[in-house]
Parts: sequence; C-alpha cells; structure tokens
Amino acid sequence: MIAWVMYDIEQDRARTRVAKYCKQAGLYRVQYSVFLGTLNANEKDVLELQIEQEIDPDKDKVYIFPMSQSALQQTTCLGQALDKKLVTDEVRALFF
Repeated sequence: MIAWVMYDIEQDRARTRVAKYCKQAGLYRVQYSVFLGTLNANEKDVLELQIEQEIDPDKDKVYIFPMSQSALQQTTCLGQALDKKLVTDEVRALFF
C-alpha cells in the first residue's frame, strides 16, 4: 500500500528519530514532517510501533494514511512537488 506519514512532534530528539524510522522504512520525505511511500502491512505495523515508542501521546500528533495507487495517480502536485514514479518504486524497478 502507499502510505502518507505526517507528524507534529514537539521534542527534537523524537522528531529526528521518527524521521529516521520513516526513511528506514523506505519512505520519501516530501516535506519536513511528511513522508510518502510504499509499505506492506508488516512494515506499517513495525513503523507504528517504533513511532509510538518515541512520541508523547499527550502532546504529539502522528497520522498514517493509506492511499491506493489510483488515488495517488489522481493527485495534483504543484510547484516543487514529488515525483510520483519515485514514490511507487517505478523508478527503482527500472534498475532491477
């Protein structure tokens, strides 16, 4: 599945670690606190557990939104927007 991860995390250390976990999961940073990429169910569960251990549930907010391939294709990207082919691993598939 394609997943968006968005967060508003107060502490620098926790925010840095959450960003690291998103990158390790293979997600691409599309804004400072927004990641997008492909995750399977197990990867999503692992990422949720990692993030949950880092954040303060009384202050921080983290959203993980699933998105279908067709919904991503219908999105509109303006300005310095993301490369949809990179997010869906189409670019990497060309090199395997």
